[in-house]
Amino acid sequence: MSTKVEIKTENEVEHHGELKRSLQARHLNMIAIGGAIGTGLFLLSGGTISKAGPGGAIVAYCVMGILVYFLMTSLGEMATLLPVSGSFETYATRFVDPAFGFALGWNYWFCWATCVACELVAGSIIIKFWLPSTNATLWSILFLVVLFILNLTSARAYGEGEYWFSSIKVITIIAFIIVGTLMIFGIMGGHSPGFSNFTLSDVNGNKGPFIGGIFGMVNVFLLAGFSFSGTELVGLAAGECENPQVNVPKAIKMVFWRILLFYLGAIIVIGFLVPFNDPNLLKSGTDQIAFSPFTMVFERSGLAFAASLMNAVILTAVLSAGNSGLYASSRMLYSMAKEGKAPKLFGKVNKRGVPMNALYLTTLVACSAFFASLVGDGKIYYALVNISGITAFFAWLGIAICHYRFRKAYIAQGRKLEDLKYRAKWFPFGPIMAMILCTIVIFGSNIWIFQEPKFDWFSFITNYMTIPLFAIFYFGYKFIKKTKIVPLMECDFEHKEYQETE
Repeated sequence: MSTKVEIKTENEVEHHGELKRSLQARHLNMIAIGGAIGTGLFLLSGGTISKAGPGGAIVAYCVMGILVYFLMTSLGEMATLLPVSGSFETYATRFVDPAFGFALGWNYWFCWATCVACELVAGSIIIKFWLPSTNATLWSILFLVVLFILNLTSARAYGEGEYWFSSIKVITIIAFIIVGTLMIFGIMGGHSPGFSNFTLSDVNGNKGPFIGGIFGMVNVFLLAGFSFSGTELVGLAAGECENPQVNVPKAIKMVFWRILLFYLGAIIVIGFLVPFNDPNLLKSGTDQIAFSPFTMVFERSGLAFAASLMNAVILTAVLSAGNSGLYASSRMLYSMAKEGKAPKLFGKVNKRGVPMNALYLTTLVACSAFFASLVGDGKIYYALVNISGITAFFAWLGIAICHYRFRKAYIAQGRKLEDLKYRAKWFPFGPIMAMILCTIVIFGSNIWIFQEPKFDWFSFITNYMTIPLFAIFYFGYKFIKKTKIVPLMECDFEHKEYQETE
């Protein structure tokens, strides 16, 4: 009976220019939580409620939560069998088409490099809450230096930093849900609001809890999805995780339910306590971070220090998500270089197992955040959110397609499902539904652009530019390299870090 030889830890293997498996289970859990809980929850959640109403926002987050469940289980099945640093980029190359892997890899690198920039912009804006006249560019530089140093040391140092960053966020969200629940029942902060905030009307006379019907919900799918993006980091970090066959399934099972609980719990509390037509709620997520819905709820609870405390927590959340973004994008670039889809110089690592050249380039791209100080009204911030959000859905679409082909090839080659250390439920319904939802969001979540009285080219380009770019990367690589769809019988399930023994 064949078994798998356990992957040795960082201290047990010699360094041969490869990444090191120095991330522990607790790091893996917090990496996924840290990447997914950032500006999307703390800042943009108010926007979803104001645009779709409390009912629409809750439904949107539920739908995105279901989508994430399917994607996490799909990724878990593949990452447990093949824990590689390239994650779904490698899976796309092996199970779909090398051209698809090329487009997916560069898309994901751009997604997180852009997300780092997005988090840096948010961080510099938060500082203005305490120092209104400060220079945002200097703060962006300082935050970028901090994130760079965390990623420079080693994967373990990054994981340790992410563990403590994420712990602060988790504690805050739990406290928020507890305080909010007490306020809903009138135990804290005055009388109970009941369902009064669900039945209000907006300035156009639309009555809650659903604003704009199904189109209102579709319009906020992107914001809700952006909030959940980062959960797929479990698959990427599997390439540097100790004993991935044990730790990856545990992380997949634990992380999803924690995040879903945090998000739904927070959205429900905000929906009950903050009127969706509150003008301050409309400002959350722009350059007025003081109006984060979390801050508004804490203030109404009677906690005088809530604003400063909450903004401090939001700052750690922003740095945490940026930290995960710098890690994810540099590892993806490293993996593509190792597979010949990026210049070889990005595949080199230092003695600590850090892909320095990949880290340098990603950091350079993240510097685009500095231009935010030159444009008013938060336009650059929202542009970065839109670009990062759409590219994240392309990555999710890729995960679903990869898993569908992965399972089909696994069966076609006569392999037994019982041999999989982790098996995704709901196949093939799960990945097929994920493909449908991702496609709807990619093409339909920004249809509001065409409903505006005056067409805005800036909004159109920043919301839809990634679609033709992905197509150009895919078809361009396919034309140059003459790639073909990988036949099911030729899909590669082997991994060099595992050896079959009797």
